[in-house]
Amino acid sequence: MDQIGLFEAIHSARAIRKFRPDPVPDEAIANILEAAVQAPSGGNRQPWLFIVVTDREQRRRLAAVYRKAAEVVAAFYALRRRPEHVDEAAYRRMLASGSYLYEHLDEAPVLLVPCIRAEQLVHPPIAQTVDPAALATQIDRTRCASIYPAVQNIILACRALGLGTVITTNHLIYEDEVRRVLDLPAEVQTHALMPIGYPRGNFGPLRRRPVAEVAMRDRFGNPWQGA
Repeated sequence: MDQIGLFEAIHSARAIRKFRPDPVPDEAIANILEAAVQAPSGGNRQPWLFIVVTDREQRRRLAAVYRKAAEVVAAFYALRRRPEHVDEAAYRRMLASGSYLYEHLDEAPVLLVPCIRAEQLVHPPIAQTVDPAALATQIDRTRCASIYPAVQNIILACRALGLGTVITTNHLIYEDEVRRVLDLPAEVQTHALMPIGYPRGNFGPLRRRPVAEVAMRDRFGNPWQGA
């Protein structure tokens, strides 16, 4: 498994939704998981849990839930406008790729489910002086934050090892069914579903909006004009 450089991985790790049937070695999955747990987490609590699904029947059961959720998501996408920075052909390819995954998720040799062990928060006395709505907003926006740096490490580790993946969250519409498939205890919440395998097709280059359109210096409205 020839590894590539960090910036090459960042610039070429596009979303992969079509996979060859070749099995992924446990050694590769172990390397990917090791990369995941090197990610930062709030308070260094490391509340994550990763379910690696390789059993054919388990993949089929997860795919059935994902397919049902796809009907809801497909209707949502049908009502969304195409982003202005994406041309029509590229947008149609993305939708077709997503539709393919809806029907073929179980063909990925590995389904990785990143989870968080939810903790009961104890509010300090000072919280009584804070606007309850503001506190609720802070908690809502950060409760899942610790899993996504790990997810990004997974994406980059896959790319470095010649494997493809994509982060999906559609299954959350029917998470209770996913929980039953995986026998998850009450305190464990799923936050992503990532098919992993050797891609049928090429990696990048990626097509992204230029930095000049999305970055600003010091304050909103002052465009970034770095080197």
